[in-house]
Amino acid sequence: MKAARFYGKEDLRLEEIPELTEVGPGQVKVKVGFAGICGSDLHVYYYPELIPFISDEPHPLTGAKLPQILGHEISGTIVEAGDDVDGLAVGDRGAVFPLVATCGKCSACRNGVPMSCRLMAALGSNAASGGLSDFIVIDADKFHRLPENVDLRMGALVEPMAVGWHAVVRSGAESGSTALLVGAGPVGIGAWYAFRAMGIDNVLVSETNVERRQGIAALGATVIDPVNEDLAGRIDEMTAGEGVSAAVEASGSQSGFDSAMANLAPSGRVSVVAMYEEQVRFDAGNVMLGQREIVGAVGYEPQDFDDIIEAMSRGVYSTEGWVTEREFDAVETAIRELRDDAGSKILIKVNS
Repeated sequence: MKAARFYGKEDLRLEEIPELTEVGPGQVKVKVGFAGICGSDLHVYYYPELIPFISDEPHPLTGAKLPQILGHEISGTIVEAGDDVDGLAVGDRGAVFPLVATCGKCSACRNGVPMSCRLMAALGSNAASGGLSDFIVIDADKFHRLPENVDLRMGALVEPMAVGWHAVVRSGAESGSTALLVGAGPVGIGAWYAFRAMGIDNVLVSETNVERRQGIAALGATVIDPVNEDLAGRIDEMTAGEGVSAAVEASGSQSGFDSAMANLAPSGRVSVVAMYEEQVRFDAGNVMLGQREIVGAVGYEPQDFDDIIEAMSRGVYSTEGWVTEREFDAVETAIRELRDDAGSKILIKVNS
């Protein structure tokens, strides 16, 4: 079968490898339909030395080591089911939850946040396989079935959309409340869709990049340029001077973080879902006097996948204008393209 295997910094090779044939009890073999490329893949490709367990040394839980098949945003169709698989059958289409192993012992695992486990292993980075291959074999409980009106193209977006969804959940936003979204890249788009799906319509999107502003505006978002327009004034108009009750910070910039905090109502909450190249400063007095909260949001939970799929079946999500497709042999080109792109999502068509 074909696979895109990562050997080291900027070294990705399209190869023919033996097809997976062993499907154990409780597992399913999935023919991959689409696999998305995201910022995490860029980090692996360009800066593998900064990613835990992307090396020649085996992962302590999975034993995986370089070369590694990339791809963790996966949709596909079951072609074989092992013994003891209930509720799934050959022909079912679904999205794949890529987290495959955690230590189960650390404080993160004990406290119900396995995505924060230091030994976390996932498809496409430090597990035995990845989505940029013809087939994967996974535990059946990692396969989230798609309804008939959600296609595989949309199914490959469940994982990246789940990052933004989880950030909105962590923000504590409730139906009918007001919100600020800072940053309109793919994660920000996911957060915007999540707000919409949860009945939070009064959302202002702040984005400095003109292409990203245009992209999310085309989806129906209310957008502002915080550099050349009065963000604080718009928030005052939107909230009668009270500030938003929730904010999602997806820009990864000091100015973005500052704007989220500055426009937050007393007792409001900022959910931080971005990575920062430099340490962020914040006004502790603002947090204390307003009893404001700052929370982190990383990854997602299985329930997030199910909630997004349900929202997709209701027609909440659209791929128009921000999702593009590339053929399998253009994987490396797509990675470089994404590095320079203003914010579109790239899906690799693995199998028709």
